[in-house]
Amino acid sequence: MTTDTPDTTDTLDALETRTQQLREQDLMARLPQLIARAQQAPGWARILGGVDASKVTSRAALATLPITRKADLKTLQQHQMPFGGLNATPADRLRHVYISPGPVYDPEGCGADWWRFARPMYAAGVRAGGLLQNCFSYHFTPAAFMVEGGAARIGCTVIPAGAGQTEMQVQAMAELRPDTYIGTPSFLRIIIEKAREMGADISSVRHALLGAEALPESLRSWFRDNGVPHVFQTYASADIGSIAYETASSGVLNAGMLVDEDVLLEIVRPGSGEPVAPGDIGEIVVTLFNDDYPLIRFATGDMSALLVDAPASGCGRTNVRIRGWLGRADQITKVRAMFVHPAQVANILRRHPAILKARLVVSGRMANDVLTLQCEVAQALPAEQVEAIVASIRDVTKLRGEVSLVAPGSLASDGKLIEDARDYS
Repeated sequence: MTTDTPDTTDTLDALETRTQQLREQDLMARLPQLIARAQQAPGWARILGGVDASKVTSRAALATLPITRKADLKTLQQHQMPFGGLNATPADRLRHVYISPGPVYDPEGCGADWWRFARPMYAAGVRAGGLLQNCFSYHFTPAAFMVEGGAARIGCTVIPAGAGQTEMQVQAMAELRPDTYIGTPSFLRIIIEKAREMGADISSVRHALLGAEALPESLRSWFRDNGVPHVFQTYASADIGSIAYETASSGVLNAGMLVDEDVLLEIVRPGSGEPVAPGDIGEIVVTLFNDDYPLIRFATGDMSALLVDAPASGCGRTNVRIRGWLGRADQITKVRAMFVHPAQVANILRRHPAILKARLVVSGRMANDVLTLQCEVAQALPAEQVEAIVASIRDVTKLRGEVSLVAPGSLASDGKLIEDARDYS
């Protein structure tokens, strides 16, 4: 079962403690095979047309290949359903098809721990015989199933709690006594506050693996002060799976997030795809070693930087680390674990001709996001029109939002449809 203090010298397997030289040699040796496998898929055959896979044996050679952007998936998929021709395994031989906002369709193959989620879970202290409460949604999107695959590999038991139904979440924790929570940070805070309101004892939950939202240090400290001392963050996506994750750092400050063993990660200059100097901030680009859904220079839209000259972490893992999430290279913004796209704001505008111009502003503090559509209008709108705009926000984004009417010319002319004005301190 999980221990109250994770063994920081214990790793899932020997791959995590290789020298960086051996790891890089292995990745480069596997790279030509990955390119050749990808070229068997019609989408990649088009994107990588003319590329000699046998010659892509270095990061420099990889950097000459074209970037494929996460933001392009919807267009690619509309031309060739369901995965834009990027899947090397036929759709009828996959385990699941997921739907992300957009909609964008994401595959899952039949391999064990297909999303490679056992690594972040193990680093967070999840062990065989433990019990974890999985509070990621099981509805359409893959996060909950990432946890299920990792749990099966480790050998722990899962309470498939999903999201919502806070009182039942508290009751399950109080009666079943799980040692680990996995889900969004905002929902864990809601559960803890509800447990306090109900007078319920959920002190068995000593570990938390958090994802899908930013985790500011203020909230991490709040969890420690409220009975969850071992808090770890993971960085994953519905198309890639696990990308990077925190480990027990044994007192090393700013230890960053460890890159997954099957991910070849680049930090590039947004818009050009050119790798930046080590330590500089840029966009995360991933090449994923996955036979079912190989991704070659896949631009996530997320910004980060490699940690350089960082002291070795006490956990014993040796892969490179990134500083964590440092913003978006585009305007796509995650609100309450859901992505909001500029195209969705444009959709709302088309529904309401009285809006001359609009900007969706995300404000508030972590676990208390506030979504406000600022609308330039020529004159005040009747209450029923404002209510219709509110309904459109909910219909298009699947999130609750407010409306603020402003005078023409009030919004900046900078092309932004979405502004992230949250307090991450």
